Amino acid sequence: MKLSNFDFELPEELLAEYPAEHRDESRLMVLNREKQTIEHKLFKDVIDYFEEGDVMMLNNTKVFPARMFGNKEKTGARIEVFLLRELNAENRLWDVLVDPARKIRIGNKLFFGEDDSLVAEVIDNTTSRGRTLRFLYDGSYEAFREKLLELGQTPLPKYINREVEASDEERYQTIYAKHEGAVAAPTAGLHFSKHLLKRLEIKGVDFAEMTLHVGLGTFSAVEVEDLSKHKMDSEQIIIPANAADKINQAKKEKRRVCAVGTTVMRTVESSVSSNAELNPFEGWTNKFIFPPFDFSIANAMITNFHTPKSTLMMMTAAFAGYDFLMEAYKEAVKEKYRFYSYGDAMLII
Repeated sequence: MKLSNFDFELPEELLAEYPAEHRDESRLMVLNREKQTIEHKLFKDVIDYFEEGDVMMLNNTKVFPARMFGNKEKTGARIEVFLLRELNAENRLWDVLVDPARKIRIGNKLFFGEDDSLVAEVIDNTTSRGRTLRFLYDGSYEAFREKLLELGQTPLPKYINREVEASDEERYQTIYAKHEGAVAAPTAGLHFSKHLLKRLEIKGVDFAEMTLHVGLGTFSAVEVEDLSKHKMDSEQIIIPANAADKINQAKKEKRRVCAVGTTVMRTVESSVSSNAELNPFEGWTNKFIFPPFDFSIANAMITNFHTPKSTLMMMTAAFAGYDFLMEAYKEAVKEKYRFYSYGDAMLII
């Protein structure tokens, strides 16, 4: 499979700027791989495709407000700083991206907040846009983290071409988010409302929670035509033993085991035993899934509509079947489904 196989014409107006008014009332396209049929539903209709004993695998990572704006010392130039990961809590060291990067060199200081209450010093260049910052803050670690939360904004993807609004803090977060560490939301989960989760629970559908802290690497452009040469950034994952047990039991009983999102699919496919069972795991994954690929754990998947040439689209094509997915995307454009993080959803069974 080549990069150019995943290009298609996506009209700009189909990139969703805002989520549906109610989480579970976004549209849902249902792809049946066996029958090769496509149905058009609302997301809350997803309940009709699951029975008692089926398992939905959820990514319970929580997005933290990773986008900050500071001013460079002396010049006062406005600099965007995107927090990627904490390197050392004691020394307040962080991996970040800066924009515009050409202005930011080792030794520069950046000031944040109206009263310059937080200062950071650039101590290393990591990539063309990447830097390591040491935050200079006198208070406790807890107070420092509070300050980051206070100064940070919800890290909406760049495709969403508007200012962050107060509602984004809630809507760019799944309702089951627990463990802070993601710089982007696992967006397939954004469609679940409390009401829908309760209805699924009453029906007897089980939930298996795991964590993948989504990094920006998930959205990095693929720049090689030969997909086998693309390298994914590593992301931290945790598969608890109780989640693995639930999933393995459901597999034994030939139940439906559904990955809610590409992040969940990458997580479970990163820890498969030789007899195709899920192992508990805590560590890192840089797994890149593209066609052809034999999936070991999930037999159903919920995902959003992805942008052309994205690794997320490639994984979805591997699961749905390349030709079937391309047909579905053509239909989605024709029917004006909304794409990307705040867009509509697809269920593949």
